[in-house]
Amino acid sequence: MVKALEGVEYQEAKAIGFNHLTLSVLDLDVSLRFYRDLLGFKGEVRWNRGAYLSYGDCWLCLTIGTPSPSQDYSHVAFTYEPKAMQLISRKDAFQSVNIWQENTSEGDSLYIEDPDGHKLELHAGSLATRLESLKQYPYDGVEWLW
Repeated sequence: MVKALEGVEYQEAKAIGFNHLTLSVLDLDVSLRFYRDLLGFKGEVRWNRGAYLSYGDCWLCLTIGTPSPSQDYSHVAFTYEPKAMQLISRKDAFQSVNIWQENTSEGDSLYIEDPDGHKLELHAGSLATRLESLKQYPYDGVEWLW
């Protein structure tokens, strides 16, 4: 437990959801086209050094800086309907997107990089579908934490 929360009831201090993601980008216009036009995010506002876009109940902040994308498996996954993923993969702009991994897990997934090399996953599934899949095909050393 976080030191500052000692003595606070768990129910009062628990996280209630994901809020936003901030990504450093080299070229704001290129990134806006990628996230709005290809991935379907809604543009909200832009300024000289950044922009806010929304997706579902969350938001994305693009800020001009020096991107330092992950070199390991770390990535950000966005939920899409299966049909939306098919439409995205058919767009002309998708042909120039770098695919960093093939899908080997439950549900449809597209593992792509944004223009700055940030690793993304477009996923048609949920935690519930992933857990159900694990019951049938458990990972090595799987332990249920109920």
